[in-house]
Amino acid sequence: MPTAKKPTHVSLVKPRAAAISDDKQPSGTRVSKKDYDARTAQLRERLVQLQVELKARPFQVLFILAGVAGSGRGEVLNTLGSWLDPRGVETFSFEQATDEERARPFLWRFWRSLPPQGKIGIYAGSWYTETLAEEARSKKELDTLNHDLERIRSFEKAMVDNDTLIIKVWLNLSKQAQRARFKKYEADENTAWRVTADDWRHHRIYDRLERTAVHILQATQAPGAPWTVVEAEDERARNLAVGELLADRLVAHRAKLARLALTRPKSVPDPRPKPIRALGVRRLTGLPLNQVMTAEDYEEKRDKWLSRLNAAVVAAKTAGRAITFVFEGWDAAGKGGAIRRLTSAIDVRDYRVYSIAKPTEEEKSHHYLWRFWRHVPRDAQIAIYDRSWYGRVLVERLEGFCRPDEYRRAFAEINDFERQLTERGQIVVKFWLHISREEQLARFRAREGTAFKNHKINAEDWRNRRKWHGYEIAVGDMLALTDTATAPWHLIPANDKRFARLEVLRTACRAIQAALEGVKSE
Repeated sequence: MPTAKKPTHVSLVKPRAAAISDDKQPSGTRVSKKDYDARTAQLRERLVQLQVELKARPFQVLFILAGVAGSGRGEVLNTLGSWLDPRGVETFSFEQATDEERARPFLWRFWRSLPPQGKIGIYAGSWYTETLAEEARSKKELDTLNHDLERIRSFEKAMVDNDTLIIKVWLNLSKQAQRARFKKYEADENTAWRVTADDWRHHRIYDRLERTAVHILQATQAPGAPWTVVEAEDERARNLAVGELLADRLVAHRAKLARLALTRPKSVPDPRPKPIRALGVRRLTGLPLNQVMTAEDYEEKRDKWLSRLNAAVVAAKTAGRAITFVFEGWDAAGKGGAIRRLTSAIDVRDYRVYSIAKPTEEEKSHHYLWRFWRHVPRDAQIAIYDRSWYGRVLVERLEGFCRPDEYRRAFAEINDFERQLTERGQIVVKFWLHISREEQLARFRAREGTAFKNHKINAEDWRNRRKWHGYEIAVGDMLALTDTATAPWHLIPANDKRFARLEVLRTACRAIQAALEGVKSE
């Protein structure tokens, strides 16, 4: 991609300068071997020291390397590998998606590969690999490309908001320099293997690929995730530019986080939060809880709806549609019993139930959505969540496990996550099982008085009960801010367990049927 045609707002780093500027890098820049060796020794020492400091004050680092064919991406990666302590690095290479990966949303394979805090993830192939592979030659192809870029921007924003350092490098090589390098490699039998038929094909359509690449760089140039263009004609200058950029960005990011720590609000419990939107609370408290169903009536209707639900699930599987069931509700609201009735209509080979508890140390070292992205079901499979990602805006909000700015932006992040599921064709069915405070107290006391139910009640349940009003407000905000057309909330009156379980079966069946028919469920 010729430097003269680069977008002016994409940063260009000079090999000898720590600062990033928009100035054009002189095409004749060369670094002598003596100068290279001296600077390399200093740079290696600096990078390893920065890795040690990264362990002490950990944050996530994503280093993405892209560029034109022949620009030396493999050489740069190998050079960085020799400079860095390998114990603090995880390297990923993504090429064409596998069948397993194509059976899930576009970003699934990238979310699950994220390195933990304190490590540097180096991406030889990344979420940009497929978008950069071919030129967009039609409006339809451009629309598809832009949709993928929108997903990438949302993904990177979520990472940046989570204090992740993202470094994106584009290795630039003019068409003339690319041709010369290919010829040079082919002239030597020891390096001829480095030039493939695909490389020459890309060379022939260089100008068209360039237009797509410029479009991608412009569309994904964002605060916290900028592109830096590095000229790759001189290999030594290129290597130093990339290494020094990594070191400088690590130092700058550490300083940025130190400044933010002085101004950010603390993560403290908020047992009586103010509602963000009162509409959700009114919807919750206005739900009638006086429904009662006799055992005879329940048994008569249960088998009918189990049969219908089974038929709906089989139809979804035949259509290749995955299903995600989300169960949220008050403690003792009957989530476990409702899930057991639901799964009795499904082949055990087709679903998995995830009971979500406190995050592990590994999970806490990642973005809070990371552990849920790992469990996204493939096409024609079913995931059932007994509590879910909504813990971010419920228990984590009330108990002070996240800052106010973190739970407030989580509403949009959750909506984006669920939108990616439904865009992939998944059917998302979300339940809130609602009971009165009096009914909860009765169930708590019943659990304490029943030997085989003792394990269901503990001091934390009683402590959470004292924050009923706060949780009521948090649930109301959740309903108001995450009830979407493609992933709506279904409120289940659950004071009567039989009524609640049958209502879950009916609602699940109708939601799946509506999704398969392409209409909004009631």
